[in-house]
Formats: sequence, C-alpha cells, structure tokens
Amino acid sequence: MTPSTTRLRLVPMRPRDPHEPGRTASSLELFFDLVFVVAVSVAAAQLHHALSEKHIADGVMSYAMVFFAVWWAWMNFTWFATSFATDDWLYRVLTIVQMSGVLVVAAGIEPVFADHDFTVVVFGYVVMRVAMIAQWLRASRSAGESRQVTLRYAGGIAIVQVLWLTTLVMSETIVIIAWCVFVLAELAVPLVAERRWSTPRHPHHITERYGLFTLILLGESLLASANAIFDAVHEHEHLGELIALSVLMLVVTAALWWIYFWPPHHTAITSFARSIRYGYVHYFVFAAAGAFSAGIEVEIDSITHHTELSEIAASYTVTIPIAIFVIGIWWIALRDNADRVVNIVVPVGAVLVLLDPLIPVPFALTALFMALIVVTLVLRPPVERSA
Repeated sequence: MTPSTTRLRLVPMRPRDPHEPGRTASSLELFFDLVFVVAVSVAAAQLHHALSEKHIADGVMSYAMVFFAVWWAWMNFTWFATSFATDDWLYRVLTIVQMSGVLVVAAGIEPVFADHDFTVVVFGYVVMRVAMIAQWLRASRSAGESRQVTLRYAGGIAIVQVLWLTTLVMSETIVIIAWCVFVLAELAVPLVAERRWSTPRHPHHITERYGLFTLILLGESLLASANAIFDAVHEHEHLGELIALSVLMLVVTAALWWIYFWPPHHTAITSFARSIRYGYVHYFVFAAAGAFSAGIEVEIDSITHHTELSEIAASYTVTIPIAIFVIGIWWIALRDNADRVVNIVVPVGAVLVLLDPLIPVPFALTALFMALIVVTLVLRPPVERSA
C-alpha cells in the first residue's frame, strides 16, 4: 500500500491538474459512453416510430425530454471526471451504478413515447444522480479550495432529485410543466455551485470526451445508412432510391464529422462562461445527431411506402437535424477559429440544407451543400485564437 492510498485501497480524490500532460479518456470513460449510447439508440428508434406514424409534435417532445435525462447525466459525470477522477475501486463501482441507471432509463423510454409514463425513466435518472452525489461528497473530503464547490454540487443535485421524485404523483399535464421547471433547476446547479470558485477543467481531455461521444452518435447514422442497403436487398422495386439514399447519407455523415472536428475545440472552454456555453449547446448537437439517424430511418420508410408522412415531411426529419448540428458546432467552436468566408459559408450552407425537401431528387442538394462546406474548410484552415 502506497502513502497515497488508505486502508480500503482508496486514492484521495484531489482536484486534477488542468494542465496534466498526456491526459486522455480512460477505458472506464469509453465503457461509460457505450452504455449511454444504448439509451440514445432506444430514444432514436422511438422517435423514428413516432415520426413515421405522424405523431410529430408528441414524438419530438418525448425525445427532447428523455434525451435531456441521458445527456445531462452524461455531461455531469464527464465534467466531474475531468476534475476529480481517481480510477480506484470505489470510483469504478459508483460509475457502474450510474451505468445501471442508464439502462433503467433506456427501459423506460418506450413507455414515455407510448403513454407519457415517466416512472421508469425518473427512477433510472435518480439512480444515476444519487451515484453522482456520492462522487461529489467523496471529492469534498480532499478537494481543498474546491470543497465548497463540491458540497454545493452535492446539495444542489440532491434537492433537484427530490423534485424529480414528486413527478411520480403528478398528473400528465402537470408533469410536462414540472419537467420544464426541473430542467431549469438542473441547469442552474453548476451556475450556483461555481459562482465563486471553479473546479479544474482539462481542456483537451474534456473536448476529447465530447468528440468521442459525437463519433459514437454519428455511428448510429452510419448504421441507419447501412439499413438502407439492407432494405434494398429485399425491396427490388426501390433498389436505386435506397442505394442512392445510403450513399448520400454517408457523404453527409462524413461531412458532419469533418465539420465537427475542423476547429480546435479546446479553445472553446477557456473560461467558465464559455465552458457552460460549450457544454449546454452540445445538448442540441448530440440530440440532432441522434435524431439524424432516426430521420434516415423515416426516409427509408418513405421510399418503401411504410409511413404516413408526406415525402416533404419525411425529408425534413433528416435535414432539420443536419442544420441544427452544423449551426450548433459553428456557434460554439468553429466561428471563433474561422475567417470571414468560413463564417459565411457554414451557417448559410446549414440553412440552405432546409431547401432540399422542396426538390424532386432526395438529398442531392444536402450532400452538395455539405460537400461545399467541407471544401471550404479544406481550403481555409482554422486559425487558433485565444479567448
């Protein structure tokens, strides 16, 4: 046993060095991401069914609500880990408890879409958050100057979890209103906790974590594109359309990857305010990536005549997530490192994508506009600037 461990073989959870060299995502963090993607995949599948059945408003609202539960728990752990991760057995166990909560949330997503029943989702969410409270309380014992911050996090999270549990006895209408209020309460916890003293943030590590999660979400879109090929094997009547859709969506997905990783993301979190913007706006980026895969599935249904949506409406289930994704990344990471030309081409290209459903060739313009954005980024490399 080394001097830095206790009798229980625990490592003091001291603040990590924000300039620690060689800091990368751990295998536990990667494992953690995979479990969260299970929940995202289930949510996207339910969104696909809701949209195909023409339950657009209800499906989008349900997706936005359950996605918040998944994203917020993921983000809170990710930022905690960049500040206090130790990788001893207790840290691993508490992280695995959070992962179990994710699986409970995933199991409760279908009842949310079908019956607006949030019972299972709320229980799973609270399990994740209680484990996070335990992590913050443990960190408070060795946090030094950050002790008050860790205690405010633990207390704030605990209070909001009690509020979430009250939704289990509310009527359906009141639950929707309460959900919006409690989401704001969750978002306020970091603002209150770090109002005087901030936890240490490792810029390269935290942005790597976001990048890795984005890659996994884009992988869902690649799977949806592959499904078009699988369906083409059985749908000989629509073979050409399905193959064309798959090729075009591969081009678009590759372009989304290119756009996301073009700017140096670590420069986007050089202050607490910028970190909040970066973290919070990623809700829309991540949600759009998940919805993009659902939209591809809806478009497959449209081509094979398995949806009640019109062709234009089905196309918008793809183009709207693309536009949101691109605008989100441009705002929080790309524009600060781009010249005038790039800062015109990227947002304008994202908006022009929304014109695609109005032409008879599905997604030809979308692929073209996204390719033009990528060409612009290749010709005009990023200029790294300070905050």
